Amino acid sequence: MTADSEPSDGLNVPADVLAIDDQTMRRLGYLMVDRTIEHIQTLGSRPAISETEPTELMNLLGGPPPRTPHDLTEGLALLADVAGENQQHGDHPRYFARVAGPAVFPSILGDWIGAGLQSVASSWGGGSGPTAIELIACRWISDAIGFSADTDAIMQSGGSLANITGIVTGRHVNGDGVIYLSDQTHSSLSRSLPLIGQPVEFIRSLPSNAAFRLDPNELRAAVMADVSAGRRPTMAIATAGSTNTGAVDDIGAIADICDEFGMWLHIDGAYGGPVALTQRGAERLPGITRADSFVLDPHKWLFQVYDMACLFVQRPGALEQTFAMYPEYLADAAGRAVDLHNRSFELTRRARAFKLWLTIRTYGLDTIGLAIERGIALAEFAQSVIESIDPLEIVTPAQLGIVTFADPRVSNAGHVAAAAALTADGYAAVTSTVLAGRTVLRLCIINPATTVDDVRGTIERLAQLLAERAN
Repeated sequence: MTADSEPSDGLNVPADVLAIDDQTMRRLGYLMVDRTIEHIQTLGSRPAISETEPTELMNLLGGPPPRTPHDLTEGLALLADVAGENQQHGDHPRYFARVAGPAVFPSILGDWIGAGLQSVASSWGGGSGPTAIELIACRWISDAIGFSADTDAIMQSGGSLANITGIVTGRHVNGDGVIYLSDQTHSSLSRSLPLIGQPVEFIRSLPSNAAFRLDPNELRAAVMADVSAGRRPTMAIATAGSTNTGAVDDIGAIADICDEFGMWLHIDGAYGGPVALTQRGAERLPGITRADSFVLDPHKWLFQVYDMACLFVQRPGALEQTFAMYPEYLADAAGRAVDLHNRSFELTRRARAFKLWLTIRTYGLDTIGLAIERGIALAEFAQSVIESIDPLEIVTPAQLGIVTFADPRVSNAGHVAAAAALTADGYAAVTSTVLAGRTVLRLCIINPATTVDDVRGTIERLAQLLAERAN
């Protein structure tokens, strides 16, 4: 623009066109604090899952694109009371479906402060404080598990992205070749492998054994067959707490095979990994410190607000070797320490770690471990209740908070219907799963606020619903 030219019409727009006055911000901020606390206090008396017919819900929340201002208080009410209510409530004490997300209040506070301060954890130069918090929180967990002192870490949105980031790292460092997993490996990994360019013919999905674990004998046989055929084994994926049954693979034996054949060992502990922080964790997850890369999800069993996963890599510098980039426009953001955008696919990264750091600092890892142990004990209690009700039978025993069971009189479809009926009733949320071709009911119990009455009442209701569908 020359000195004689007129300024753009946009400069006539007031500088405060998007501003909201202090009094309104405080009033609505306090309103959301009250709404959050109300949610926490009343959740147990409301349905574990709520759903509205799609057309009705879209009409309530949608309509033509707004062109003029609307009342902010009304908008918040729609978000809290309509959008926020129509969902699964993973923090509900009787949410036993899939894997719960029972977030504790310090995690909520940490998430609020990170959002309120618009904190970014991408580079040291652009976010040294948030970066330090992330490195520290990851180090606290890494040290507690027993990983090496030079372990690198990065936080991701969830297990899907964290696992594939670890796998990409392992493949980059260890080279191309055959990757081995089991039929109980989380489905997100099977989906992701071809998407990152892993040839389908170089993916070995091996049958699990009777305990639904990756069988080391099957793994060794598959590796030997590939070596004999001139193919190069490059990675094995083990599971520490499967989603279906809570099973833990024989990690020690798998690690031995990886050492023998020079393979990268990736362990998916997205669900079960936090158990390593308990006093009895070493005996529940033996061998996990032999992982080259390891994933756990704090938004599951570390009681964090969605979304958060931690990837640990015990090959120093491997993450940067795989992901580092140095474009010109980031030259002035390059830090004197770790630039976290050089450790994963993400460049823009919000400050996920505030909530975990605050939670660990508030409770301490020992207290958090007690809460994890409660979930393990509740699943064992659930097993005892199931065993006391004839003719229910245990299909897989309580393992890391998960137990599966069935009624031998009821068809596969009947088990699905019973789970759906209980969920629709609103008392609890449960799901079925399929094990060796058989449909069973599955309870995943990790919320420390869950009571023995919650567990007993859910099982008794399921037993009655199954009896109504008996042949």
